[in-house]
Amino acid sequence: MQIRDLPYSDPGDPDVRSGPRFLLWLGRGQIAGQLKSLSWGLLHHCAIAGLPLAVGFAVQAVIDRSGRDLALAGGLLLVLGVLIAVGDTMLHRTAVTNWITAAARVQQLLARKTAELGSALTRRVAAGEVVAVSTGDVEKIGWFVEALSRFAAAATALVLICVGLVLYLPALGVLVAIGTPVLALAMLPLLPRATRRADLQREKAGRATELASDTVAGLRVLRGIGGEDLFLDRYRRASQEVREAAVRSARMWAVISAVQVFLPGVLLISLVWYGATLARDGRIDIGQLVTVYSAATLMLFPLRNVEEIAMAYSFSRPSAQRAVRVLSLHRTTRSSTADAAPPGDVYDPVTGLMAPQGLFTAVVCGDPDEAGRLAERLGGHAEQDDASAPPSVLLGGVPLDDLPLAVARASVLVQDKDPVLLSGTLRELLDVPSSGDVPPGDALAAAQCGDVLDALAQASADTAGDPMDTRITERGRSLSGGQRQRLALARSLVTDPEVLVLDEPTSAVDSHTEARVAAGVERLRRGRTTVAFASSPLLLDLADRVVLLHEGAVVAAGTHRELLRDEPRYRAVVTRETEDEAAVPDARGGLAVVDGLRPARTADEIEERA
Repeated sequence: MQIRDLPYSDPGDPDVRSGPRFLLWLGRGQIAGQLKSLSWGLLHHCAIAGLPLAVGFAVQAVIDRSGRDLALAGGLLLVLGVLIAVGDTMLHRTAVTNWITAAARVQQLLARKTAELGSALTRRVAAGEVVAVSTGDVEKIGWFVEALSRFAAAATALVLICVGLVLYLPALGVLVAIGTPVLALAMLPLLPRATRRADLQREKAGRATELASDTVAGLRVLRGIGGEDLFLDRYRRASQEVREAAVRSARMWAVISAVQVFLPGVLLISLVWYGATLARDGRIDIGQLVTVYSAATLMLFPLRNVEEIAMAYSFSRPSAQRAVRVLSLHRTTRSSTADAAPPGDVYDPVTGLMAPQGLFTAVVCGDPDEAGRLAERLGGHAEQDDASAPPSVLLGGVPLDDLPLAVARASVLVQDKDPVLLSGTLRELLDVPSSGDVPPGDALAAAQCGDVLDALAQASADTAGDPMDTRITERGRSLSGGQRQRLALARSLVTDPEVLVLDEPTSAVDSHTEARVAAGVERLRRGRTTVAFASSPLLLDLADRVVLLHEGAVVAAGTHRELLRDEPRYRAVVTRETEDEAAVPDARGGLAVVDGLRPARTADEIEERA
C-alpha cells in the first residue's frame, strides 16, 4: 500500500479484543510495508556497522605503511557511505509510509463505525473521546507501527554485529556480546512505572479534550448565561493536571534515557581499558582495537531504537485501547439482503405509535427527552445490542434492525432539534443523496429560506451574488438559529426519504414563519410519510393525524381540533394550561380566558393564521 493509493477500499475487520491485539492486527495488515522497511533498515544498519571495519583497516594500513590497503579502505568507506545514504533515505520513506497508512486505516475504521452507530455513538462514548481517538490517538498508533519495523531492523543488526565481533576478535567480541543485551534490557524494570505515568497522562489529556470539545460546542450558550469564566477555570485546571502528568511522565523517560547513556559509557570504558591491555601485551593489533571500539560505539545508534519502541508502545497502548472501546461497539446483526425497504406504515411496538403511510402525523409529547428518544427509535438509531433491548420499529411490517444499514438509512431520515450544518457552499450543503424528485429550489421555498438566500447573496464575494455559491461557516455559526434550522429542513426535504421524522422543526422561528413553513412542508411532503414532533398549534392543525404520547405510551389520536376539544392532557400540553386551570368553552366553541390567562391560540385563530 502506497500513500497515493489511500484511502483503503476496505480497511478490514479489526481485532478489538484488546489494545495490544489491535496493534498486532495493524502490523500484520501492513506486512509488505514492514518487510520493505526492515530490508532498508538492515541495509542502513549493516552499512553503519561496516564503517568500523573500514576505519580499522585504514588505521592498520597507515601503521603498516601500505598505500594499496589505504586506497582499498578509502574505496570501502565511499561505498559504505553511499549505502548508508540510500538505506537511511528509503528506511525513512517506507517507515513514514507505514505510519501514514496505519493512521489512515484507523481513521477509516473509526469513520465507518461512526456512520454505523449514528447518534448512538455519543450516548455510549463521550464526543470528546471520539475526537481524541481520531486525532492524537491515531498519531500515537501510527508511530508504533512505524517504529516496529525500524526496531526489528535494529535488533537484527545488533545480533549480526555481535556475532561478527565474536568471530572477528573473540577476546573483545564476547565482552560486547554480553554487554549489549544488558544495555537493551536495562530499562525493562523501569517500563511499568513509565507506562503507568504515560497512561495517566493520556487519560487526563483525553478528559481535557472532552472538556474543550464540550465548551466549544456550547460556547454560544455559555456566553448567553455568562458561564465562560466557569468553564475556562475548569479547563485551566484540567490543562494543569495534564501538564503535571506530562512532567512526571517525562521525568521517568529522562531516567530511562540517562540509563541508556550511562550503561553504554560503562561498556565503552571497560572495552577500551581491556582492549588497551590486550594491545599492550601484543595479543591484538591497534587496528583491531579501533575496529571493535568503533563498532561498539556505533551500536549505540541501533540501541536507541529499543528505547523508541518502548516509548512508542507505552504511548500507543492506551491509545489503541481507547480506539478499541469505540471499534468494539456494534449494532444488531442484520441478515436481510433487501435493496429497498418495503412500503407501509411506521409502527413503534414500545409506545404504540402508528404513522400511516403517505400521511402527515404529528406527535405531541410533554417530555422533550422522551420525544427525542422516540425520534431516534423511529430512525433506527436506538441501541439494540442486547437481549433486553426493546423491539425495533417496524416499517411496512419489517423491523428496521432486520434491514441492511444502508437501506434503513435511505428509507428513514431523522432531523433532530439541533441539526448540524457542515462548512461549505449552500450548493454543497444541498448536494446530498436523494430521490431527485425534490429540486433544491422547491425545498428552500417550502422551508421559507428566502431571507437566508438574501443574506447569503449579500455576503457573497462573487459580483453575481449567487447565494448557492456562498460559503457557509462551520456549523452555520454566521447564521441565526432560525436560519440554520430552516436550511437543515431544506436539506432534509431535498433528500426526500420515504419516511421523514422531524423533531421540533420550527422551534427557532416566529409564529408567522412557522405557519408558512408548516404549510410548505405539508404541501411538499404530500403522499409521503412524515412524522413531526411538535406542540405548536400552527403545525398540529395541518397534520392529517395527531397522536398524544403520555408516560411512554400513545393515549389518544385524532385531529388537532378533536383532541383540543376532547382531551384535557392534550390541551394542557398545547395550550400550556396548568392542572388548576379549567378551559371554559366560549360562544365560538374555542377556549376562553381563565384566571387572566389566555391559551396560545384558538382553533379558529389557527385557521386564520394558517
